[in-house]
Amino acid sequence: MKRVVAVVLVATLALVFALDGTAQVKQGKSRPAKTKQLMKGLVGANCGALGESLKAAPADDKAWEELAVKAAVLNEAGYLLMDDGRCPDGAWADAATTLRDCSAALIAKLEGKDLAGANDAFKAMTGACGACHKEHKK
Repeated sequence: MKRVVAVVLVATLALVFALDGTAQVKQGKSRPAKTKQLMKGLVGANCGALGESLKAAPADDKAWEELAVKAAVLNEAGYLLMDDGRCPDGAWADAATTLRDCSAALIAKLEGKDLAGANDAFKAMTGACGACHKEHKK
């Protein structure tokens, strides 16, 4: 009986330690927005619109500016996803840092109307998102 209790206790502790620090944080500590809501409404919406618009050169200055706004929102999202206790681990932190770095590069390319450079920065940025989703999106 003692052996069964010990095995159950060890298995339970192993599960707790395995999940601790690697599970996605579903919501910040003090603000009501859930991570899923931020991803869908803020990150996904702006990233999707950017991806679609970068398939062809924006038509005019206003279109380039609108894309830079979307990239700037994604840059801020990189900070927001680290705030309020949302970050569960290094994979998340690395992806948020890459999101910030690549979106800043994307803003510069958009402001310079460099479509090829913007596409490269966008691809690098979404690669970071994919790496984090592989780890955390179940």
